[in-house]
Amino acid sequence: MATTTAERVTPTTTDYHALNAMLNLYDEAGHIQFDKDRQAVEVFITTHVKPNSVAFASQDERLDYLLREGYYDNHVLSRYDRAFVVSLFARAHASGFHFQTFLGAWKYYTSYTLKTFDGKRYLEDVEDRVAMVALTLAQGDETLAIQLADEMLSGRFQPATPTFLNCGKRQRGELVSCFLLRIEDNMESIGRAVNSALQLSKRGGGVAFLLSNLREAGAPIKRIENQSSGVIPIMKMLEDAFSYANQLGARQGAGAVWLHAHHPDILRFLDTKRENADEKIRIKTLSLGVVIPDITFQLAKENAEMALFSPYDVERIYGKPFGDIAVSELYHELVADERIRKKTINARDFFQRLAEIQFESGYPYIMYEDTVNRASPIAGRINMSNLCSEILQVNSASTYDENLDYADIGHDISCNLGSLNIAHTMDSPHFGRTVEIAVRALTAVSDMSHMRSVPSIDAGNAASHAIGLGQMNLHGYLAREGIAYGSAEGLDFTNLYFYTVTWHALHTSMLLARERGKTFAGFTQSRYASGDYFAQYLHGDWQPKTGKVRALFARAGVTLPTREMWLQLRDDVMRYGIYNQNLQAVPPTGSISYINHATSSIHPIVSKVEIRKEGKTGRVYYPAPFMTNENLEMYQDAYEIGPQKIIDTYAEATKHVDQGLSLTLFFPDTATTRDINKAQIYAWRKGIKTLYYIRLRQRALEGTEIEGCVSCAL
Repeated sequence: MATTTAERVTPTTTDYHALNAMLNLYDEAGHIQFDKDRQAVEVFITTHVKPNSVAFASQDERLDYLLREGYYDNHVLSRYDRAFVVSLFARAHASGFHFQTFLGAWKYYTSYTLKTFDGKRYLEDVEDRVAMVALTLAQGDETLAIQLADEMLSGRFQPATPTFLNCGKRQRGELVSCFLLRIEDNMESIGRAVNSALQLSKRGGGVAFLLSNLREAGAPIKRIENQSSGVIPIMKMLEDAFSYANQLGARQGAGAVWLHAHHPDILRFLDTKRENADEKIRIKTLSLGVVIPDITFQLAKENAEMALFSPYDVERIYGKPFGDIAVSELYHELVADERIRKKTINARDFFQRLAEIQFESGYPYIMYEDTVNRASPIAGRINMSNLCSEILQVNSASTYDENLDYADIGHDISCNLGSLNIAHTMDSPHFGRTVEIAVRALTAVSDMSHMRSVPSIDAGNAASHAIGLGQMNLHGYLAREGIAYGSAEGLDFTNLYFYTVTWHALHTSMLLARERGKTFAGFTQSRYASGDYFAQYLHGDWQPKTGKVRALFARAGVTLPTREMWLQLRDDVMRYGIYNQNLQAVPPTGSISYINHATSSIHPIVSKVEIRKEGKTGRVYYPAPFMTNENLEMYQDAYEIGPQKIIDTYAEATKHVDQGLSLTLFFPDTATTRDINKAQIYAWRKGIKTLYYIRLRQRALEGTEIEGCVSCAL
């Protein structure tokens, strides 16, 4: 029989919250009081968590209860011998795990742990949640389950929110929750898109849609001129769909829409985010992204007019949707083709408008179309990104019958994410095994995901087995080692760390293909199959440029891949293939960073002591990882560091990441639209693939989460 360990305790703000708040007050010596935050953790666990946790006489009794009452999924546990399951829970509890910060503990117990159905009592500690995630993803493999539990409890690997939250639960959401879908230029596809927004948002998903294929306002319908209303009404329908499907009131659905810069509706699209936009067109909650090809920058450099092409005419004449056309390659041909309707705007005026809207709202995101497609090792065209701008995969169109049944199921995209903690991965006793276990865990999520409510998502995942192995805690690790973010040593480390992860990720995917006798669909058309992909690593000097970075890898016992290792991997990949179409993507890790006590993604910190608003609780304070009163100079914030060093850092990582990296640019309160434009151009020249938000210091709302990140499963 389950019992509470004591009478239920009503949390107060006098103990752990007061202790946590002392992080924001210096002591008599002028020091940050880190010890008060550690005390806050102890008091929180002692006075709130334990009294409000359900106690059991044994792990066997606990498992019997949770299975009988419908908390745990027996399909997960029945794959294992009960004795092994009990031993894994015991191993997890013997790991010595403890929360490093109050916010980490608070986040876990408010957002992740299993609670009784009335929400009043806790049924899991972190160790229990980790064990259930490991058992779920290992799918009956006892060795893998042990390895996964060890990697998570050590802080080396952290699955994304939907995976960590839902694994092993009987009442659960999906293990992935970020999706990318294209919309074709017909009413059937538009209708399916609105339905998909409802279905995926109901399940907790954040969804991005490609609008570039849709005919512009004023385009003909059935040859009757001036009939189309363009993309704005469709944006309004999607926004309403996301607002309606609000996950039982828990949070609004989250969506993004992407439009090509040379679409005739582009200026009206941008104006929907103006602060003074007419309510008929104003978009309040939908995120905006713009796809920009190289030609747009070239035209701006020449101060020339840029042509905007009718998607209706392009598809009618070229036989391809506008989103599948390489505009830079065909630009002058399209301009000269009198059959294609077009209008022009000044290219510099376009970039000025872009910066103005970003200055006001932080939107739109940007995808550098040609940079993305040049870097992609996969055959096919990438024409959009996701809600957080790090997923870059090939899609293909679906076609529909008049009753909205699929005539042909195309391939849409789901994001399957999890991140390594760079600091703990460098501390790993076996760097390569840590990467391998992470890749196998993420692959398991892909294998177990079946989005039957949207068949094109299901088909895309089944064909690609795509995953997105991310990273976090770069700034924390560099600071711990006495290296300034964006310095020569910082760039040197970033380059070689991602270089090394890439070899191990590819090697693991090759092993998976060899073990299963199966590759992702389209492997034979990829640059992996031809061996061309590996040329970049068979030439040049892939060794540390600085003595300090050389010493870091040597001390960690991490072997940097040699030319011989790359040659062998190339030959193995050409022989066996790889299982995962995509392997890496760096998201803007949110909640999982706090649980893992890591700096978010590979960004610099936004503040030495971050202030966050957590629901009705009010403010919660979070100290930067590895920060002490002796190394504060290593913790310049993102606004102080500025956009150039952040771009430089991301450029080093981007060379090795097959998808994208969620990159936010931070500006001081003195910034102008010209500064934003300069940063955009600099990022394009440095080979950056996407830009996420623009943040101005006076507009940065400390204590709030960026809308969309949590929905995107970070």
